[in-house]
Amino acid sequence: MSMTDEKRDEGAPAPANDSVAPAETAGQAPGVDLLEEARAEAARLKDQLLRALAETENVRRRGQREREDAQRYAASNFAKDMLAVADNLGRALQHIPAEQLDSDPALKTLYDGVAATERQLLSAFERHNIKRIEPLGEKFDSNLHQAMFEVPGTGQPAGTIVQVLQPGYVMHDRLLRAAMVGVAKAEPAGTRPNGEGTQPGSRIDTVA
Repeated sequence: MSMTDEKRDEGAPAPANDSVAPAETAGQAPGVDLLEEARAEAARLKDQLLRALAETENVRRRGQREREDAQRYAASNFAKDMLAVADNLGRALQHIPAEQLDSDPALKTLYDGVAATERQLLSAFERHNIKRIEPLGEKFDSNLHQAMFEVPGTGQPAGTIVQVLQPGYVMHDRLLRAAMVGVAKAEPAGTRPNGEGTQPGSRIDTVA
């Protein structure tokens, strides 16, 4: 080889090296990572948005429910005050002997006036969804009734309401006042309603 050829070879560009290609391919990885990160961030933001929308809807519904309850039960305090009026009217009617009504026209007129007033008051209660609880004969319910005493020897199942001292009232589905009641007392096993003991094997003395 001549010296001219050697100089030409030295000045010629180096042949392409195939080993460089993998390095260039590996250089694309950061772009893929950024795309995945962007997708994950978008999913996270979407989840936060959905949660915020759900919370906003819950707050809206809760506020609407509170406004409806405020409107529905706005008169509850006034209604509680009026219960005493209804009680007094009822007691006044109960304490007038029926036989006196026939013999005393003035008393009969007064009675009819009080009865009409009571009916009007109860009708006003009904229009505002206030209902009286008269649970005589019903099973005692601690959500609606207040037991004041137990009555033995009634012949009724234990817990049956056998006396109503004061009626209760509810407004819509909310209790304004529990009914004050007396309930049947559980009888000992083998005891008859009239109180006579009938324990198995016991003997009843019939000798006068």
